[in-house]
Amino acid sequence: MSEAVQANKPFRAVQVGCGNMGKRWVKYALSREDVEIVALVDIYPAAAEAMANELGLTCGRFTSLEEAIRSTGANLVMDVTIPEVHKSVVMTATALGCNVIGEKPMAASMQDAVEMKNFVNQHNKNYIVMQNRRYNKQIREARGMIEQNVIGQPGFMKADFFLGPHFGGFREAMDNPLILDMAIHTFDQARFLLGANPVSVYCHEFNPPYSWYKGNASAVCIFEMSDGTVFSYNGSWSAEGAPTSWESAWRIVGSKGTLIWDGTNRPYAEVVPVEPAQGAFMNEHMQVHPSAVWEGREGHEGCFEEMFTSLIEGRKAETDCSDNLNSMAMVFGAIESAKRGEKVQISSIIEKM
Repeated sequence: MSEAVQANKPFRAVQVGCGNMGKRWVKYALSREDVEIVALVDIYPAAAEAMANELGLTCGRFTSLEEAIRSTGANLVMDVTIPEVHKSVVMTATALGCNVIGEKPMAASMQDAVEMKNFVNQHNKNYIVMQNRRYNKQIREARGMIEQNVIGQPGFMKADFFLGPHFGGFREAMDNPLILDMAIHTFDQARFLLGANPVSVYCHEFNPPYSWYKGNASAVCIFEMSDGTVFSYNGSWSAEGAPTSWESAWRIVGSKGTLIWDGTNRPYAEVVPVEPAQGAFMNEHMQVHPSAVWEGREGHEGCFEEMFTSLIEGRKAETDCSDNLNSMAMVFGAIESAKRGEKVQISSIIEKM
């Protein structure tokens, strides 16, 4: 693990990728007293120039990340490029002594993800991945209820994701738009809720005849998790009507009861009373609500806070690449299972790379 950043030494950050999402990252960085933006990098000079002008930055503008790091003595790279470029950015930054925080997905392929994780660890640096959907008050409360044993030992978890977005552009031309572009969020949330990792997956991926996507926009996945829970994912990006939340609709069944989170409202559980009626065919249930409100920051800001705090404290972040590799393996394991038409062991997805 990297040494803790000195409290009186600011992060000297290079922003790579100067589009709209990159602007959000820079705005957050500028809100911190311990961050200095020392360079902007984009293959399109006009994009870096536009960001600098809009945000009042006087730092250097570069088309080469290596040149930017060497010229400024940066110790942090913020990567908001397209997935296919993540590997190059992370490898270059790490080799030059920088930690990296970057947008999801971790990499464009499982092989790249494994190589990046190994390379970063070998250089004793950090690569932390943005998984902003973990930083939601309601999912934090749901996890808290599971950790407090409200529903007992989880055994069956289901997430339903049904929406009909008409994106246009690259998503509608992808081979695996739902699994590759969106399901990473839900899969990562499942791991977060259970505190468990995937063991195996069976996936049936398909494209309904009415879909406006070229590739498979619907899928059913069954994951076996390391805590013994079976996680069922049912999703579609070509589902008109009765939409779920973008956070999915969740049901987690445990030995004492069931937790429900619709992705929009606060979670709750229905559990068997401590002293259930004797001899009843069906138990009565009592409704339980979260005992405390999660007070942390939400969304990107919540994940940013964890990223920087982990670097300051010299520890692995919650969404460090070593952890995020398991969420990536769920994505690529599901795609592999769908191609082969059989259950796939997650360890084989990671180890064969």
